Amino acid sequence: MTRQSGKWKGKSKIQGGRGHVRQTLFMPAMVAARFNADMKAKLETLTKAGKPAKVAITAVMRKLVVLANALLRDDRPWTPKPARPSRIF
Repeated sequence: MTRQSGKWKGKSKIQGGRGHVRQTLFMPAMVAARFNADMKAKLETLTKAGKPAKVAITAVMRKLVVLANALLRDDRPWTPKPARPSRIF
């Protein structure tokens, strides 16, 4: 929900839709943002752009829903990417 009037722009809020789905997806999005490289990159991109943390996590939640829907649509299992080796200098 965006609060705007003319040139004035207020803060956006995360509300509306199905609250129980948002509550259910919050913790999986936190875990995905920590351990999944693609989700972590998305979160870092949004936070570096100045988005609030909860807005960035909500974007990760949406990305999880889109991914789950695509996997169900294509009737295929999740195949994780191999971990990237870390460089030690």
